[in-house]
Amino acid sequence: MRTKLLKHKNALKQKRIKRVRSKIFGTADRPRVALFKSNRYLYAQAIDDSKAVTLASVDGKKLGQRANITSATEVAKVFADTLKEKGIEKIVFDRRGNDYHGVVAAFADGLRNNGITL
Repeated sequence: MRTKLLKHKNALKQKRIKRVRSKIFGTADRPRVALFKSNRYLYAQAIDDSKAVTLASVDGKKLGQRANITSATEVAKVFADTLKEKGIEKIVFDRRGNDYHGVVAAFADGLRNNGITL
């Protein structure tokens, strides 16, 4: 019974991801920042969808940061510095089917506070 429920929840999340991805597209000027949040860590990457290339990425596990609100702002600060080094000031934010609150909102606010326009 439990596996059936988990399969259903995963299917619903995949539907949300597809629905959001059909509306947003990253370019070299304004890449898509895809955020992945596991129960422990936070990962993000800036993607140019026209060339299917990752321009920059950040790994919360390598930084020693967990997936909580205070760590999300630290990871966002490091990622904003990486984006600025690459000359990227504007992005399109892809929350990957997650609700926009808590860790996801803290990450987005951390990017905004460090000079990245969403």
